[in-house]
Amino acid sequence: MIKLIAFLGNYGAEYKKTRHNVAWLYAEQLPFYNKLNWQQKFKGEYAVVDISILAEWFGTTGMLTKKNGENPEVPKEAPEKIFFLKPLTYMNLSGESIIAIANFYKIKPDEVLVIHDELELPLGTISLKWSGGLGGHNGLRSTKGVFGTADFWRLRFGISKPINANIADYVLSNFTEDEQIVLSQIFSQTNELFEKLILSKEPQRLIQNWGKKKLIADTN
Repeated sequence: MIKLIAFLGNYGAEYKKTRHNVAWLYAEQLPFYNKLNWQQKFKGEYAVVDISILAEWFGTTGMLTKKNGENPEVPKEAPEKIFFLKPLTYMNLSGESIIAIANFYKIKPDEVLVIHDELELPLGTISLKWSGGLGGHNGLRSTKGVFGTADFWRLRFGISKPINANIADYVLSNFTEDEQIVLSQIFSQTNELFEKLILSKEPQRLIQNWGKKKLIADTN
């Protein structure tokens, strides 16, 4: 099961609304985000919460409930605590922060979910992925480098690939106002997957429906 969720991004006000920081933007819209006690350590900002409390938050915020309206159940196999991390190392050194907290709390690579932007997916599409290639993403490359394996989970937010633009400039440019509206719709729909991932005994079963899912039909 997932124990650590790492949101990749770049630290600093100038990067706040950039495409490369879509994972941080997603984190900050989570209904329970402000309930988390964020601290600086492990070369990043991290928070830890009992999974039973997190499941209660899922229910009280309406993000995920049982059919009878009760809070979702926590599997007996679930870890006692869930860790959230925002590396402050800048994107290309994200792995240094991830490995620091993983080593300290004895979290294995296959218990890690990395949330990041994805050029190869159009805006409006998300993808749950296990292991595999890195797609040229520096944050993923850094994470694989410190773990010595690519066997960790990824939740990818499509940001679209520019046709005639420098890639580095593009990913570090801000989302437009129209794109931010699209993101808010994508994020609210992604929350369902996010909660299911945390409470799932077998995350791989979610790939069938969420391996590549278009949440917004047309963003043009």
